[in-house]
Amino acid sequence: MCLYKAAEAAVAARPGATALVTDDDNFPTDRYVLEGIAARHGLEYREVASDPVDGPDAGALAAALDGAALLCLSHVAYRSGALADMAGLTRLAHDHGALALWDLSHSVGAVPVDLAGTGADLAVGCTYKYLNGGPGAPAFGYVRRERQAELRQPVWGWFGRRDQFGMGPGFDPAEGIDAWLTGTPAVLGLVCVEEGVALMAEAGIDRLRAKGMALTSLIVELADAWLAPLGFALASPRPPDRRGSHVALAHPDGRRISRALRERAGVVPDFRAPDRIRLGPAPIASRFTDVWDALDRLRALVASGEHDSLGPDFRRVV
Repeated sequence: MCLYKAAEAAVAARPGATALVTDDDNFPTDRYVLEGIAARHGLEYREVASDPVDGPDAGALAAALDGAALLCLSHVAYRSGALADMAGLTRLAHDHGALALWDLSHSVGAVPVDLAGTGADLAVGCTYKYLNGGPGAPAFGYVRRERQAELRQPVWGWFGRRDQFGMGPGFDPAEGIDAWLTGTPAVLGLVCVEEGVALMAEAGIDRLRAKGMALTSLIVELADAWLAPLGFALASPRPPDRRGSHVALAHPDGRRISRALRERAGVVPDFRAPDRIRLGPAPIASRFTDVWDALDRLRALVASGEHDSLGPDFRRVV
């Protein structure tokens, strides 16, 4: 919903635009929402090929931005963990007259995010990952302060109205960011988010970032030593400052291994098609011994061939 509001507002603010631009490795919901908005407004939906490990390429994006209303990208790629150059790609969008919308779902709480300093126009994200809000936790939106008078979101609800409890006729938008509210928030979810954010603030994002890079570097080192001989390949950027706080490992039998890792070894990964096992240590809670144990169990599982016992017809995506 937050992404829809932001993208629709951008389209309305660029009436002469002819296209929306994203990359083919952006999160599926982001791509589908943008595709739907483009179809409704008669705009061209441009999906630029992105490197599956290193993320979006500035040159390829530049070639697609002529006439675009909006460039929408993920700050951290949901599969590979590649960390995008927010400042550089935002400038690129602005140079072509487009607004820049960033999805922060895989970066907020794990890596520093400088929306003001990079000039980002809009941002959205979730709170159930590194902010520890849990499943169903509320999403959030950001609108650059100097854009708030220009951009008007399309879902008008009573929380976004001036004099909300006046219950008056017609929609009279509140000042500033309050106009982007719509309806009653999920209060229990917000309570969980409040606690998660408080923990992040106490720890400090710089310390969390340092620990996250160290945790993921340990995954990479152990994967090189233990898992490469078993057919695994690193599917994330190798330099720690070029990735977020998760690592993807590719294996031809990754889908079945992912299931076996959860059901037989007590380690909960994500599987991302076609062949990636995603491991995401949360810096606020994960220990280095957790990483060691998880990789050791993964090594033992595959070396023993235990995952083969699940059968070749397994199709469910974890």
